Amino acid sequence: MTATLAEPESPPLPRWRRWWSSSSVTVLLIYVAARCATTIMMLVLTSVQGKNPWTGAQPNYFDYASIWDGTWYKIIAYWGYPSQLPLGTDGHIGQNAWAFLPGYPFLIRGLTTVTGVPWEYLTVVVSLLFGAGAALVFYRLMRLTLQQGTAMFAVLLFCIAPVSPMFQVAYAESMYLFLLMVALYLLVRRQYVWLFPVVLVMSFTRPSGLAFALALGLHIVHRWWIREREPFPARERVLAVALTAFSIVVGLLWTGIAWAVTGYSQAYTETELAWRAAYIGYSHLVPFASWIQGGNWWLGAPTGAVVVVLLVVAFALFMLTRGVRRIQIDLRFWVIAYTVYLLAVFFPQSSVFRLLMPLFPLLGVVALPKSRVYRVAMVVVFLAAQWGWLLLCWGVDGSDWTPP
Repeated sequence: MTATLAEPESPPLPRWRRWWSSSSVTVLLIYVAARCATTIMMLVLTSVQGKNPWTGAQPNYFDYASIWDGTWYKIIAYWGYPSQLPLGTDGHIGQNAWAFLPGYPFLIRGLTTVTGVPWEYLTVVVSLLFGAGAALVFYRLMRLTLQQGTAMFAVLLFCIAPVSPMFQVAYAESMYLFLLMVALYLLVRRQYVWLFPVVLVMSFTRPSGLAFALALGLHIVHRWWIREREPFPARERVLAVALTAFSIVVGLLWTGIAWAVTGYSQAYTETELAWRAAYIGYSHLVPFASWIQGGNWWLGAPTGAVVVVLLVVAFALFMLTRGVRRIQIDLRFWVIAYTVYLLAVFFPQSSVFRLLMPLFPLLGVVALPKSRVYRVAMVVVFLAAQWGWLLLCWGVDGSDWTPP
C-alpha cells in the first residue's frame, strides 16, 4: 500500500489581504463611478448657479463644494470657537460655530498646514477618501449576513444614495460615516478595546456618543440574554460596560467644553436651538417634543402630530419585518438607537435627509430582492432622488430655506 501524502495547508492570509480582494476593487470601482455621476450633476448646477452668500455666479466645483456648513468648518479651522456667544437683538443666542464639532475642520487644517494644499481642494479630497473607506467597510458589514451579490448591490445603493454628494463636499459626514462603520465592525467583532479611540474621535466629528451608548446598552442586554449559548466572559462584560459609560461621557463632553470656554452652561444646546428658531421661534429643548412641534409647524395641528406618531409606528413595524431581521443584530441595535436619538433631539427640516445617512444598514434590506427589473428601477430612483436632493438642498436660490 502506497502512503498518500497530505497536501500542506495554505498559510493564513495576512489581515490586510483579507480586506484587500477582488471584491474590494469592485467596491472602489462602484464608488468612483458613482462619484463621477455626482460630479456631473454638480457641474450642471454650477453652470446655472447665480450669485449667492458664498460664491459668485457660476462658481468652480471646489468653491461650490464648500458652501453651506463648509463655511462654518472653515471658520472653525482657522479662527476656532468664540469665547463670547453672539446675541441677537431679542437677547437670544444666535447661530455660531459651537454647533459644529472640531474633528473634521481641525484635521483639514492640519493637513493644509503640512501639505500647503488650499482648504477648498483638500476638503473634497479628504471627504472622497473617507467615503471610499466607508464603502469598503460597509461591504464587509453587509457580508456578515448577506450574499455577495446582494451585499455588492447594497454598496451600489450606498454610493448613489440621494445624499451621497456628502462624500465629495466640505462636510464632516464622510469622515463620520467611515468612523461609525469601523466602530460597528469592531462592535460586531467584540473588539471593545479598539472601540475606545474610535468612539472618542467619532464623537468629536458628529454628535453620536449618546446614540452609540444606547446601541452598546442594547448590545450588552442581548449578550447577557444569550450568554448560555454564546458566552459573555467577565472581562468582556467589564469592557462593554466601561465602553458604554465612556461613550456617554464623550457624548456629553462637547457640551462641557462649550460651557468651560463661554462660561454659559447651555452654550451648546442653545446654539443648536438657534437653527430651529426661524421655524418655531426660540424655545427650550424638550426631549422628544421636536418632531411633534415640527410636524405641527409643517402640516398644522393636530395633523402633524398624528403623522409623526404614524411614522414612528410604521418604522417600528418595519423593524420587525423578516427583511430587517436579515441584517446583523448589532447593526439593527444601532438603527434603533440612532432613530431614538433623532426623535429625542432633532427638529425635522430639510437637513433631515442628510441626518438619515447613519441608518445605512437598512440599505441591505432594500437590496434584498433579486429581480433585475427591481434593481435597475432602484438605481434609477436613487439617481433621480440624488438629483432632486441637489436641486432642493444644495443649489442656492435667493434666500434659501432648505439647507442640506
